[in-house]
Amino acid sequence: MNPATYESLELPSGFRLAVATLPQSECAAFSIHVPAGSRDDLPGLAGTAHFVEHMVFKGTARRDARAISLEVEDVGGSLNACTTEDQVVYEARGDAESLPLLADITADIVWNAVFPAKEIKLEREVIAEEIVMYRESPGDHIGDLISAALWNPHPLGESVSGSEESIAAIKKTELTAFRDRHHFRKDTVIAVAGPFAASAVAEILTAHLPQSKDVVATTPVQELPKPGHVIDERDTDQLQLALAWRTPGRFDERRHAFRLLSMILGESAGSRLFQELREKRGLCYHVSCDASFFDEVGSFEIHTGLSPKGRAEALGCIERELEDLAKNGPRPEELARAKRLAASQSKMAMESTGSHASWAGDSLLQYNRIITPAEALAIWQAVTAEEIQVLVNEFFAKDRAIAEIRPG
Repeated sequence: MNPATYESLELPSGFRLAVATLPQSECAAFSIHVPAGSRDDLPGLAGTAHFVEHMVFKGTARRDARAISLEVEDVGGSLNACTTEDQVVYEARGDAESLPLLADITADIVWNAVFPAKEIKLEREVIAEEIVMYRESPGDHIGDLISAALWNPHPLGESVSGSEESIAAIKKTELTAFRDRHHFRKDTVIAVAGPFAASAVAEILTAHLPQSKDVVATTPVQELPKPGHVIDERDTDQLQLALAWRTPGRFDERRHAFRLLSMILGESAGSRLFQELREKRGLCYHVSCDASFFDEVGSFEIHTGLSPKGRAEALGCIERELEDLAKNGPRPEELARAKRLAASQSKMAMESTGSHASWAGDSLLQYNRIITPAEALAIWQAVTAEEIQVLVNEFFAKDRAIAEIRPG
């Protein structure tokens, strides 16, 4: 693991700064973490956060879209962005010497985008094609369907990209309103990784930051109906099957046990479901698990693709593994293996400057402090088999969501 020293502070503008100092690094990673995503889209306007993410690259008062791309690439750098349910991240990467320019350009697009009418029309068509692309890929689209089955009618049940109908309703006024409401929030986090001291980074950023505004509330998850069953029938030979359960959110200490349970069940070739469904029975090529956490809620998901005739057998296998974990807990050797995998994956991931920036930015945004990778590993190592057994009994006995894409 590339060692880093982490520091956070509040900037004069009101934004928060997270810095991962890597003395030996020759690279710079810069990111702006906006604490609002698709769950903050207004009713009927699903996809607004994602649309804004696309549009900020289309020009500011100082730069058109071409200049934005070329200025970064002329110094060997890159720009990117992504939207999730609860944040939008704008990131730039390059040589360490390019940090001032990376900060200038990224700040310019995030806070000074002008949303040209012509570009809005063009990008709406691009996003529509993106929506179609994912919908026509069953392995991708099943993710939207299981979210709908688990969270509807809350915005967490909507696709991050929205639908063709919702993006057609999004105009410039909605885009600028979302940007003005959320991009200036004082709980926004700016993250930097590279051979920089926090004080030097703060000095570089001073000229590029606007004044922040008060935090605004997101749409809380309150009482929801029971998880549902969503079926999409189409011309396909394979069944895509997903199961999901509601869990506590990111501030619940049991999240660590959920992450290790995910590894035990389906995140590696040695996991229970991979061994049972693929290796022993030949039911599928791929099976996976994932635990996701938001502020107040979370989800645990199992995904696989298989022949429709194997559906009942696969569901039976999954249920038996969960029943065994509920009755007996994880075996000592598989819990130890999951902890070793978690440690190794974390160390490998943290070899890059960009990973350190993402880690520091996400940590400060989500937990209001930087939790170091070493601290996280120590917490995972302390998880017991009994803790995993208890949460399986508590949460997997509850109603589950099911999503299927199957031959019609």
